[in-house]
Amino acid sequence: MSYSNLSLSRRGLLAAGGATALGALLSACGGNDDSGSASGTSSAAAAGPWAFTDDQPKDLKADKTPSKIVAFTGTAAALVDLGLQDKIVGVFGETKKADGTAEEQAGDLDISKVEIIGNAWGEFSVEKYAALSPELLITHMFDPGAYWYIPDESKDKILGLAPTATITVGRVPLTKPIERYAELAKSLGADLNAPKVTEAKARFEKAAADLTAAAKASGGIKVLASSGSPDIFYVSNPKVSSDLMYFKELGVDIIVPEKTTDGDYYESLSWENANKYQADIIFLDARTSTLQPKDLAAKPAWNALPAVKANQVFPWQAVPIYSWNSAAPLLEALTAAIKKSKKLS
Repeated sequence: MSYSNLSLSRRGLLAAGGATALGALLSACGGNDDSGSASGTSSAAAAGPWAFTDDQPKDLKADKTPSKIVAFTGTAAALVDLGLQDKIVGVFGETKKADGTAEEQAGDLDISKVEIIGNAWGEFSVEKYAALSPELLITHMFDPGAYWYIPDESKDKILGLAPTATITVGRVPLTKPIERYAELAKSLGADLNAPKVTEAKARFEKAAADLTAAAKASGGIKVLASSGSPDIFYVSNPKVSSDLMYFKELGVDIIVPEKTTDGDYYESLSWENANKYQADIIFLDARTSTLQPKDLAAKPAWNALPAVKANQVFPWQAVPIYSWNSAAPLLEALTAAIKKSKKLS
């Protein structure tokens, strides 16, 4: 995965603005002894006691199953795919676009039913979070001990308000966090035998088999996963990024950068050196925080790349939603890209 201009993830996030004193926050969060579950949650799902061991690893326990969950937007989307929409009361991370529509990262999450306590990198309203009286906070963990999209400056206040679960999503293949989020969802009352879930898992497994077949038949098409910024062309590392690691396990020839930095997630190339790796396909980070092909069209170095000339550039959701339902289309998209592309050298 390439973080592009979001590489601050491993050096500390921006501060969440306007945080009030912790005492006031605890007061706002405390005093609410509401033991009821979120709307639509079955009584069985709301029962307790509850226990789960996250990937810190940390043993989390509660007298009853958490029913008021706040999560990173992509995490919330994964939980929605597993049937837990009604337990999610708040999200943080890119959620809503300027036009009011949902970001890709939101997946099938109904963003009208949740409080958005942060809508961009470095945004996390501690006041809004506390007001939700959260019973569980959930987010990714790309690096050991790091809480994805939780600002370092307000981390202690945030973590003091509710138990926090993290799932490892870096340096493991895509299937691992998908399975771990499914385990977490099950502990929270999700039915993993529901038709929607079992059908999604079957689709994912078929998509994996189809991608392997397409890669084998391609004659060794090389794929470069990248992200564009005004000054830097980032080449992502399949030894770290879960989706790229899994694609490579399935037989796709993902280019491995030689000189990675910042946690080995990517290699930073100046645009003058953007042609360092000869790729048949460019998989370009599609997040709104990164430059897209129309934005890069004015750069001669971009236009000179063989894959760009051949119109073999395809969008890449660089931070996947870790569920079978949302990951299957990623595999299908790469399969389609490989099938419609050709070797360029």
